[in-house]
Amino acid sequence: MLQKKLSRRQFIGTVAGATVVATLPIHVQGQDLPQIALDDPSAVALGYVHDTEKVDAGKYPNHAVDQKCSNCQLIQGADGDEWRPCPIFPGKAVAADGWCSAWVKRA
Repeated sequence: MLQKKLSRRQFIGTVAGATVVATLPIHVQGQDLPQIALDDPSAVALGYVHDTEKVDAGKYPNHAVDQKCSNCQLIQGADGDEWRPCPIFPGKAVAADGWCSAWVKRA
């Protein structure tokens, strides 16, 4: 499968857009959003998977199985929801057990 790489400008634009979205109040539950597709260009660029145990260890050697969207500092929505909003993927819901390379340990 061919993977489209984001240019530095596209990546920075995506992160900047996500930052703006992250500062807005969340009124939408993850169940109200469409689930992010694994072939979504942003998902592909950031190595997103719906199940953290399916991360390509060769491509992401610093990944650990205990890293999940549910314990990422960026995830929004209610704890315990299976699908939740994430500002990295505006307008889409990510799986609580998912992972992407933007994962940041929750403080």
